[in-house]
Amino acid sequence: MIFSATDHAAMARALALAARGLETTSPNPRVGCVLMKDGQIVGEGWHRRAGEPHAEVHALSMAGSAARGATAYVTLEPCSHFGRTPPCADALIDAGVGRVVAAMEDPNPLVAGRGLARLRAAGIVTEHGLLQGEARELNIGFVSRMTRGRPWLRLKAASTLDGKTALNNGVSQWITGEAARRDGHRWRARACAILTGIGTVREDDPQLTVRAVPCERQPLRIVVDARLDILPHARILQDEPILIATAAVDGARIRALEADGHQVEVLPDAAGKVDLQRLMQALADRGLNEIHAEAGMKLNGSLLRAHCVDELLLYVAPMLVGDAAQGLFRLPELARLDDALRLRIHDLRSIGNDLRLLARLVHGGQAPDEQSS
Repeated sequence: MIFSATDHAAMARALALAARGLETTSPNPRVGCVLMKDGQIVGEGWHRRAGEPHAEVHALSMAGSAARGATAYVTLEPCSHFGRTPPCADALIDAGVGRVVAAMEDPNPLVAGRGLARLRAAGIVTEHGLLQGEARELNIGFVSRMTRGRPWLRLKAASTLDGKTALNNGVSQWITGEAARRDGHRWRARACAILTGIGTVREDDPQLTVRAVPCERQPLRIVVDARLDILPHARILQDEPILIATAAVDGARIRALEADGHQVEVLPDAAGKVDLQRLMQALADRGLNEIHAEAGMKLNGSLLRAHCVDELLLYVAPMLVGDAAQGLFRLPELARLDDALRLRIHDLRSIGNDLRLLARLVHGGQAPDEQSS
């Protein structure tokens, strides 16, 4: 299918609008819409929050009667079902648009082509696939949850050039510079939840909130704590309620945490640890699309071994601290390089004086974004 330069420009604008909802639309996808008529934008909008009007409704409201005969560029197939809001496909039909171009079909089984089919049945020309890769990247967590039944997990870490995250005495502030730390908070802000382990809570007593950049809503914080060792005075318990994943069936402790507003998921595996695969499924059931993990080498390694990690967000500082320092991942020793975990570099750039590496895990010759295509 061949799209014009005007089509490309309009969809690029729709994607830019969709990105304005990067931090706020969960559990819904980030969607933008542009209405064009006679080469001019007559309406545009984006989805801001779950429960509020979708992008198409905002664009149609702005366009008014000029929407009749216009082309609608939407970053995701218009919905065809009643959720918290009416179907956007019907709104486009009622407005009399002449053509709808969607960047990608909706992976939600409640839609999955039905929105475009409804538009075609009403006599509207429909096309899709324009800037599809960019649209998928914008909603990579939503696509993951819809197609794999689990969120997209991004594991963030900061290390030296020799792969160390802290000195042997635990000192790690600061390996990376201020620009890299601020960038890390931007990635926190876009996530639905921030996940860590009880070891990090004990050793660093973190808040795990977004502070270095503006943020309209704080992500849910999740602590993997197999034995419910978390102490009542931990800073992570003092702000908004958190979710604790545990293997311990300690009724009294669970009731005390829940009385303070926190939530507890009891998910033991056969070894008495937290079943991380089941945790991912439980997070998907809660409507969480993107999980941002910031943990120590033990939980980092466990997440990798359980095949829960989709990509690494690694900040690398130009310094060397030696073999005795703490590493990135606790993983078993290998006898063959063929058994190594493989990654595909997705993005590499300088952030201040540091490097930022975004790399995706490869399983069976494919990275997870390719597996859910």
